[in-house]
Amino acid sequence: MLSIRRANVGGMSVASRHVMGTGIVIGALALTLIALLIPVRSFGGATAAAAPAVAAPPAPASADDDGAGVMSTAFGPLTPQDRDFVRKVRLAGLWELPAGRQAQERGTRKAVRTAGEHLVEGHTELDRRVMEVGQALGVELPDQPSGQQQAWLDQLDRAQGATYERLFIQLLRRAHGKVFALVAQVRAQTRNSMVRELATDANTTVLDHITVLEASGLVDFDGLSDTLPAPAQAPGSAPSAGSSPSTDTRPRK
Repeated sequence: MLSIRRANVGGMSVASRHVMGTGIVIGALALTLIALLIPVRSFGGATAAAAPAVAAPPAPASADDDGAGVMSTAFGPLTPQDRDFVRKVRLAGLWELPAGRQAQERGTRKAVRTAGEHLVEGHTELDRRVMEVGQALGVELPDQPSGQQQAWLDQLDRAQGATYERLFIQLLRRAHGKVFALVAQVRAQTRNSMVRELATDANTTVLDHITVLEASGLVDFDGLSDTLPAPAQAPGSAPSAGSSPSTDTRPRK
C-alpha cells in the first residue's frame, strides 16, 4: 500500500511538472507577444498624435491674391497669379507710357529719347493686348497708376536736366528688372493660353526696354535692387546726387 501511494505521488509529480512546464512556456510566449505589441501600438499612437504637429500649415494668402481661386475659362484654368500678372501688365503701361512720352520731350541725350520712344511703342501695343485679354478672361483692370507709380512720375516731373535723365533711366531700369522675373515665372507656370501669349509678348517688350535703357550708359548697376521704394524727397524738391541707393541716380564711373 505504501509503495502504491509513493508511485501515485511520483506519477502526479511528473504530470504536475509537465503541466507547470507547459504553463511557463505559454506564459513566456504570451509575455513576449505583449512586449512586441506594446511598442508597435505606442509607436502608432505617437505617430498619429505627432502628425498634426509636423504637417505643413496652409500657405498664407498672397497680398496680390484676389481670393477668387482658380477659375475655369475657355482658354484654360485662370489662377490668382495669372490675374495678378494681367493687372500688373496694365499698371506698367499706366506709368511707363507717360514716362516714355516725357523722355521723348525732355531728354537731351539721343539715347534717352530713344528709350522713351521704345517705351511708348512697346506699352502702346502691350496695353492693347492686355485690354483684350482682360475682357476675354473677365479680369477687371485698373485705370490709374498705383500710388507708388504716381510718386515716381511726380519725382520725374520735379527733376531737371541731367538729373532728370539719370533718374528716368534708373527708375525704369529697376522697374523692368523686377517685372522681368515675374513675366518669366508666369510664362513657365500658367496653364491659360491667353495669359501665356501675353507673357510671351511682355517678355519680348520688357527685354527690349531693358536693352535700350542700358544702352544709354546711365544705368547704375550697383544701385539696382529688388524693390522700388517710393521716393523720400519732400514735395517740390529734386532728388540729390548723394541720395540713398533706392533713389541714387549717379552714373557709374
